[in-house]
Amino acid sequence: MSEKSSNKRRVAGSYFMSLMSITLVLFLLGVFALLMMHAQKLSNHFRENIGFEIVMNSNVKEASIIKLQKELDAMPAVKSTEYITKEEAIRRLSDDLGEDFLQWLGNEENPLLPSIDVHFNAEYANPDSLNVIEQQLLKSKDIKEIYYQKSLVDLIDQNVNRIGMVLMGISIILLIIAITLIRNTIRLRIYANRFLVRSMQLVGATPAFIRRPFIRSGILQGFFGALLTDLLLALLLYGLTKRIPELSFVQDYRIVICIFVGIILLGILLGGLSTRLALRKYLHADIDRLYA
Repeated sequence: MSEKSSNKRRVAGSYFMSLMSITLVLFLLGVFALLMMHAQKLSNHFRENIGFEIVMNSNVKEASIIKLQKELDAMPAVKSTEYITKEEAIRRLSDDLGEDFLQWLGNEENPLLPSIDVHFNAEYANPDSLNVIEQQLLKSKDIKEIYYQKSLVDLIDQNVNRIGMVLMGISIILLIIAITLIRNTIRLRIYANRFLVRSMQLVGATPAFIRRPFIRSGILQGFFGALLTDLLLALLLYGLTKRIPELSFVQDYRIVICIFVGIILLGILLGGLSTRLALRKYLHADIDRLYA
C-alpha cells in the first residue's frame, strides 16, 4: 500500500513539475509577446505624431484651403488634419509667449500665414513615403512650403528597424528554448512511465492505443499551463496599468486577446507534440534501453 501511494506521489509530482515548466516557459513567451506589442504600438504612436505643417501663401482664399484639407483627409496615408487660420496662429503664438503678440506689431498686418497640420498613419510615416507626399503637394501653387523634422523621421525609422530585428531574433531563440524545455520536461515524465509503456506492449496494445492517454495528458497539461499563464499575464498587465496609467494609451486589447488565445493554442500544440515525440523512443526501444 505504501509503495502504491509512493508511486502516486511520484506521478503527481512529475505531473506538477511538468505543468509548472510549461507555465513558466509560456509565461516568458507571453511576456515577450506583450513587450513586442507595446514596442510596436509605441513606435506607431511616435510615427503618427510626426506630421507636416503645410504653410499656405498669404493670398490663398479660405475656400481653397478647406478644399485642400478635404483632399488630404481622403488620402489613405492621412490620419488627421487641422486647419490653422491666421488668427488661430496668432492666438497660439501669444499663448506660447505669454503675452499678446499683436501689440508689438502696431498697425502692421498679421505676418503669420494660414497652415494645415497633417498627421499620417504609422505605415506611411517613413522617409520614403513622406518625401513622395511632400513632392506631390509642393506642385500646388497655393502651398508656400512644407515643414517637418526629417532628421527625427530618419532617426525613428532607423531605430524601429533595428529594434524589430533584435526582437525577432530574440523571439526565435525563446521559441526554440521553449520547445526544448517543454520536450525535455515531458520526456522525463514519460521516462518515469516507461515500464508501463512496455507492459502495455506486452499485452498486445497498439502504438496508437498506448499513445492516446499520454498525448491526452500532454494536451491537458499544455491547456492548463496556458490558462495559468494567461491568468498571470492578465494580473501583470493589470498591475502595470495601475502603476503606469500611460500604458493604456498604447494597448490594443484585440492584440492582447489574440496573444492569450495564441498561448493556449501553443500550449496545447507543444504539450501534445512533445509527448508524441518523447513516446517514440520508448515505443521502439529494446528491453535493455529501458534501464538506460
